[in-house]
Amino acid sequence: MSRPAADAGTMSGRAWTAILGAGLVILMSSCTGSPPMPPSQTTAPAGSGSTGDLSAVPGIVREVESSVVTIQTSGGIGSGVIYRSDGTIVTDAHVVEDQEKKPSKNVQIRFADGSEAPATVVGVDDATDVAVVKADRGNLPAAKFSTALPQVGQLTVVIGSPLGLEQTVTAGIVSALHRNMPPSEESPQGLIDLIQTDAPISPGNSGGAVVNSSSEIIGLSEAYLPPSSGAVSIGFVTPTATVTDVAEQILKSGSAIHPVLGIVPSDISPEIADRFGLPVASGALVIGVAPGGPAATAGLQPGDIITQFDGQKIASVTDLLAGIRKKDPGQQSVIEFQRGKENKSVTATLGSTAKG
Repeated sequence: MSRPAADAGTMSGRAWTAILGAGLVILMSSCTGSPPMPPSQTTAPAGSGSTGDLSAVPGIVREVESSVVTIQTSGGIGSGVIYRSDGTIVTDAHVVEDQEKKPSKNVQIRFADGSEAPATVVGVDDATDVAVVKADRGNLPAAKFSTALPQVGQLTVVIGSPLGLEQTVTAGIVSALHRNMPPSEESPQGLIDLIQTDAPISPGNSGGAVVNSSSEIIGLSEAYLPPSSGAVSIGFVTPTATVTDVAEQILKSGSAIHPVLGIVPSDISPEIADRFGLPVASGALVIGVAPGGPAATAGLQPGDIITQFDGQKIASVTDLLAGIRKKDPGQQSVIEFQRGKENKSVTATLGSTAKG
């Protein structure tokens, strides 16, 4: 959680707003049937300039595909990766979160050999969009998870069930690291520190495997920008470090813990700045403060504009969320903000999402 995110990896809030207006797609497929399992298909993005050795892809697929599953719920179809041989599977939270308190028959796992088993949801974490489910089956082939962050330009192989087409394989490269996605209707809390890839991914790939040339999982498929946005092969992946950290917390206690500041922030558009006479046109505008929370205790008030967090410039809510999530609950952070025409600074002790 404390791994730094590069400033160059963060798009401006305004640029993201324009792109999200065209529809960032979270990768859950709305298909509800159980299509037959076709042979594995391997494609590389046309004109992607991939520097990966695609001749290695068939061997990677043979080693990994048995660890990739299709997850079917009443809400649609997603993908998952076998985390432990006892039936523990990791996936995206949005694939299964609506099934968290329903009987296990509402979640069905289809394995690479065509067999099926019911599963229960162990826990979901909305902040990272990671979930853990437990299939009613053991002696499964667990995947190998990479412990290192990939390098830009390295080969990526994506395996999942786009539109219900099980065991579909696409390939590309790591396009960038440390991408941050601002809050949106699909992801209200935003997502940080993602891997960007040009390997084609589609609805239904959610929670599926993204693999390196050593046949190790480097992350789970998360979202993509559709062609209607003007994008060509721009997809996002939740890194293994995030997945395994959250999965271990869920398996230990049923939930994951994250730091909180205790505010409701909002981006500032030039129109809002002009209409309300705000002193700056960027930053994170505080529109709400949780009573008794870290921000309230430190003295922040609605109307304040946060401009720096621990020495890092804050141009948008995304910047602020990224800064907070690099910290741990209980750590102190110096927050610089504007209140009217005054520049102020306070030190806040971050709280925790832990319940109770």
